[in-house]
Amino acid sequence: MPADVTVFEEGTDLIASGLVDAVLIAVPHYQHPELAEDAFAHGLHVLSEKPAGVYTKQVREENAAAAKSGLTFAMMFNQRTNSVYRKMHDIVQGGEYGAIMRVNWIITDWFRTQAYYDSGDWRGTWNGEGGGVLLNQCPHQLDLLQWICGMPSEIQAFAQNGHWHDIEVEDDVTAYLKYPNGATGVFVTSTGDYPGTNRFEVTMERGKIVCDGGRLTLFRLDENIREVCQHSEQAFARPVVHAELVETDGSNPQHVGILRNFGQHLLTGAPLIARGEEGINGLTVSNMIHLSSWLGRPVTAPIDEDLFLAELNKRRAASQAKKTGSDVAIDLTDTY
Repeated sequence: MPADVTVFEEGTDLIASGLVDAVLIAVPHYQHPELAEDAFAHGLHVLSEKPAGVYTKQVREENAAAAKSGLTFAMMFNQRTNSVYRKMHDIVQGGEYGAIMRVNWIITDWFRTQAYYDSGDWRGTWNGEGGGVLLNQCPHQLDLLQWICGMPSEIQAFAQNGHWHDIEVEDDVTAYLKYPNGATGVFVTSTGDYPGTNRFEVTMERGKIVCDGGRLTLFRLDENIREVCQHSEQAFARPVVHAELVETDGSNPQHVGILRNFGQHLLTGAPLIARGEEGINGLTVSNMIHLSSWLGRPVTAPIDEDLFLAELNKRRAASQAKKTGSDVAIDLTDTY
């Protein structure tokens, strides 16, 4: 490392150094909000890695600190740069195909070995990570879910802890979602499946959009299926379906795209791809899934933040750092 590069042992020391104008926060989850608030207090712009935090009550305070500071706050939601998801967002939110009726996302191509979880004593623990696949692997998907389809109003979920691994937190999740307009959905994720699946489909009144294997397929209807259902005189009516592959611009700059956008925003005022304040949305879905599973019943929005924190703290109180095989070489090329 060059001699003129200053190294800090703690993020707070870097923030207080006066040597930087902005920070990228990429540390264990619980520290994201506290370091962001510290940065705002020192007049620094913030780009935070996912998740925004572990629990929404803390992130709400983070958002308030950002608003009070008047500084730039952005989130590293790099999947919003993916041309496929951008196109899905435009199609679903554009309204041409009517209201959402059903949402399904199976995202199980997160396979992780026990060695992955044993690579750090904080991994796979309530006190270290605050959650499992929902907090580590899926913040991007939960952000996309709400960005494309909107926020669910009720969730019934089953999150199994240590189902496939020797860990405290969830590694297998199935959640049933209800939306304000009556639409329903299912979100399934796991770090135990191999080979996994990544299939996201949204059914609307005049069509369906499916993302599978990186390909986007649109199924268009000439008629509104709800009107056909209510007014057709045919018991087994089958409206004409037009299937087509959807072209995109092919761009998918990921982390680089978000970093460039953050810099462009600071220099020229370009709109942010993902405002930091939006990080609470996907985290709300995550917190609702956890709380529903913990309580064994549906949870409605807005979530009871005090109840969630009380339940989380119960698990943190019983949490134990893992013993790790420090003498074993572990490949962590993929850090998610």
